[in-house]
Amino acid sequence: MDRLQSMQIFARVVEMHSFGRAAESLSLPPSRVTRAVKELEAFLGVRLLQRTTRHISLTPDGTTYYDHCRRLLADIEAVEAGFPGSAGRPRGRLRVDMTLSLARLVVLPAIEQFQSKFPDVELTLTVADRTVELVQEGIDCVIRAGTPEDSPTLVARRIGAFDWVTCASPQYLARHGTPSSLEDLQNHHAVGYLSSRTARTLPWHFVIDDEDRFIRVPEGLVVNDTDAYVACALEGLGLIRAGSYMVQPHLLSGRLQRVLTRYPSPAVPLSVLYPKNRHLSPTVRAFVDWVGGVVREAEVGWRAAALRD
Repeated sequence: MDRLQSMQIFARVVEMHSFGRAAESLSLPPSRVTRAVKELEAFLGVRLLQRTTRHISLTPDGTTYYDHCRRLLADIEAVEAGFPGSAGRPRGRLRVDMTLSLARLVVLPAIEQFQSKFPDVELTLTVADRTVELVQEGIDCVIRAGTPEDSPTLVARRIGAFDWVTCASPQYLARHGTPSSLEDLQNHHAVGYLSSRTARTLPWHFVIDDEDRFIRVPEGLVVNDTDAYVACALEGLGLIRAGSYMVQPHLLSGRLQRVLTRYPSPAVPLSVLYPKNRHLSPTVRAFVDWVGGVVREAEVGWRAAALRD
C-alpha cells in the first residue's frame, strides 16, 4: 500500500463526498479508490467513513485522520513550493464558502481574473450564511463578516471591512418623511432581516458618544435573503440597514438614499478563515491573497460612494 497516495485518495473522497466523483477527479478506476480506503482502514484498524447508499460521512476517527492528512499534504505542498518546478504552483481542487451577497456582488464579477492567473486550480464556490465545519465538510476556507471568535483550529485573516448604511427609496421617504434622529425611527417602518444563526431579526447597531446603541425599528415585513432585503427597499416597503457593498450601485443611481448619516456604526470586518496548519498550501494562499486584493479594491469604491452620496 502506498500510504501517501492512499491519504490523497481518502482526502479526495471526503472532499467530493463520493467515491465515484473522487475517482473521476483523480483519473483512477473507482475500484482503486474503494480499495485504497479499505486498505487504509485495515492498516489503521478503525473505520474512517460511515457509508450509506446515498451518503458518506466521517466517523470521529475519520475526522481526526482527515485533519492530519490535510496537514501532512499541505506540508508536502509547502516544501515543494520552495523549488522552481511546477510542483509549487497553485493547483488542484479548492473549495471556498461565503455569503451569497458577497459572492454575487464582489467575488464573482472578478473571478475570471483568478481563473486566468491560476488555470490549474479547480474552484468550487458554495454560498451559505451559517457556521461551517471546514474539516467535516471538506471546505478549504470561508469568508465571513464580523469579528471572528478565537479558535484553536482556525486562522482568521482580515481582508477588508464594510460599513452599515441606513437607507430607503425616494418613494418611501416622500410618503413617510426622512428620519433625522434615532428617536424618529419609531415612527417609521423597517424591513426586518431574519438571521439564519439566531432565527431572529437583527437590531440596528449605532455608536453614540462611544457607546453602543441597539435600536429595533417597527417591522412590517421580514425576509431572510439579502437580495430580497434590498429589493424590498427598492420597492419602497421600508427602511433597511445593509452592508455598503450591497447598496452601493443603488446609492449611486439614486434608487436608494442614505439617511441618518450623522449616526455612525462600527465598520464590519471581512475575514478569511482556514484550518490552522503549520504551512498554508500554495493553492489556499493564492486564493486568500487574491480575494484580499479584490475586497480592498472594492472597499475603495464603497468609501467613494459614501463620500459622493
